[in-house]
Amino acid sequence: MNRRHVALLSAGMLSVVFAASAVAQTASPTAPEPTSPAAAAVKPEAIPAKVALVAFEQAVFATNEGQRAVQEVQKKFEPQQTKIQAQAAEVDSLKKQLQAATTISDEERASRVKTIDTKEKALNRDGEDASAAYQQELQEAYSKVAAKVADVMRKYVQTSGFTLLLDVSGQTSSVMWAAQQTDITRAVVDAYNTSSGVAAPPPSAPGAGRPATTQRTTPRSTTPAAPKK
Repeated sequence: MNRRHVALLSAGMLSVVFAASAVAQTASPTAPEPTSPAAAAVKPEAIPAKVALVAFEQAVFATNEGQRAVQEVQKKFEPQQTKIQAQAAEVDSLKKQLQAATTISDEERASRVKTIDTKEKALNRDGEDASAAYQQELQEAYSKVAAKVADVMRKYVQTSGFTLLLDVSGQTSSVMWAAQQTDITRAVVDAYNTSSGVAAPPPSAPGAGRPATTQRTTPRSTTPAAPKK
């Protein structure tokens, strides 16, 4: 396991890049679907626009239920994290011992190098496996909560009279500037917490249950991001 893996593990950093999920993509309301032949015949016309922005991914994980789901996944992976930390410590110790051993034979040195290489490969493999499993479970947890948040968000947008909703959770959002009051992310989180009845979970211990990872595997933030300016 390289130094970056160990650093991420020790710091307990949570990071992930979620590809645009079907739930996130359907979070923004589209034009109303015709419910009858008469509705289908209505001529489209311009109406006063009332636009809202939402950081959907961040909203999902900022809800009480989303935070609880993340904590549950973290707790499940605590044993793997402990194991990987122990493996990393062993490899570091063996490397330091080898560096300090200035009087050993070439044969002994070659044997130690081989042992370190074998253990380091196992460490990398275990870290990658844990990372993949962690990412998969986190994505599944996200999808379950996101489906319900999307329903609440859609109702909130409709009852509030918005005519267009833009998702700005992606780093490549085309929104360059927006008035702060158009961001309904916090309002959606509050509306969902009220409807779900799920209490806020207790704070998790720093770094708990977060396996080493070679890629970003958790939400960018649990705090709604402000629109780009």
